[in-house]
Amino acid sequence: MPVHRPNPLRPRRLFIAGLLLTALSLALAAPADAATTTPARGSAHMGMGVLAHDGQHGTPAPTAVTQTEGVDVSGYQGNVAWSTLWSSGVRWAYTKATEGTYYTNPSFTQQYNGSYNVGMIRGAYHFATPDTTSGATQANYFVDHGGGWSRDGKTLPGVLDIEWNPYGAACYGKSQSAMVSWIADFLNTYRSRTGRDAVIYTATSWWTDCTGNYGGFAANNPLWIARYASDAGTLPAGWGYYTMWQYTSSGPTVGDHDKFNGALDRVQALANG
Repeated sequence: MPVHRPNPLRPRRLFIAGLLLTALSLALAAPADAATTTPARGSAHMGMGVLAHDGQHGTPAPTAVTQTEGVDVSGYQGNVAWSTLWSSGVRWAYTKATEGTYYTNPSFTQQYNGSYNVGMIRGAYHFATPDTTSGATQANYFVDHGGGWSRDGKTLPGVLDIEWNPYGAACYGKSQSAMVSWIADFLNTYRSRTGRDAVIYTATSWWTDCTGNYGGFAANNPLWIARYASDAGTLPAGWGYYTMWQYTSSGPTVGDHDKFNGALDRVQALANG
């Protein structure tokens, strides 16, 4: 009768196979994890940190004050259906032009000119990265790559998008006083280049943490507040009202929708300076 003898190589083969499967699973998982935690430079867009830091708490409540619907777009949205947005009541738009001094939006022309061509009042915004270059350097880069202004009645002043850092420390490694100085450097340079005061886009929680709730810009720079809730909530120090309010990232057609705090003639007034 034949005697069954165990194969001495089988346990070793199983062990090696297990190691290979483990290594393969780790290799496949690593890029996805890395992409989740740190997005690619240039991919930042207005409000990308709002949900993670402030959450979402409803949609705008009815108000007796007339407000004008707007949208903001960036490169990841590609070609935008502007005629669809116009038909839905959107009358103004902002397009991301630049980020830092290393990125320009490849869809900028279609987005910026497309909104204008359907009749919207439009402008451009800059996603700030205060840890890479100075405020003045970034303001000049912005103006030189689509962020300028002209008195044509259809162009809104440029926007400084200053919010949570998607690539690292929330306040970009700056103290509150250093952050205020960086912002002032950008705003002063933008005004000297264009003759207009830039709009500041931010969230109250970020502004409080990273500038110490500084109120010195409110006299000259309109506020665009980010809050996904039934109302705009407490505003940063100095501002008694918001000019614009980004209230959702999940609206129709493009996702990011906004309210201008006034009728269309007030949007036109901001464009005209």
